[in-house]
Amino acid sequence: MSRRSTAEKETAKSDPIYRNRLVNMLVNRILRHGKKSLAYRILYRAMKNIQQKTEKNPLSVLRQAIRGVTPNVTVKARRVGGSTYQVPIEIRSTQGKALAIRWSLGASRKRPPGRNMAFKLSYELMDAARENGNAIRKKEETHRMAEANRAFAHFR
Repeated sequence: MSRRSTAEKETAKSDPIYRNRLVNMLVNRILRHGKKSLAYRILYRAMKNIQQKTEKNPLSVLRQAIRGVTPNVTVKARRVGGSTYQVPIEIRSTQGKALAIRWSLGASRKRPPGRNMAFKLSYELMDAARENGNAIRKKEETHRMAEANRAFAHFR
């Protein structure tokens, strides 16, 4: 760790078609084995599918889905006096957005096999925009866990 100064946060670049940073963050999380063009193709096909199914702007559906999945609090394991407690911690919006993207991609990857990733991702995002789906369930589960362990908040 540098002793001189804190590292400056880099702002994410925007993607070529939608000119949106959130889309680029999503592409960077879809990315596997350095295949960025494949990640872009998956996401753009998913957006096209969302456009056809909902007849709304796919970018607004994506924003609504990520906003719905973004958690306010999370739990962090803290070791105090020989025992480990799950301590609830409020998180910043950037960290929450990163968690939301990770959870939605994980939920879409866990959808039943047989369909391609673009199809799974589009349906997961549409479900998240409608306030249901596995990513939303993960957020609610995290919030429940934080609420249950509120007694340990002073270990923060």
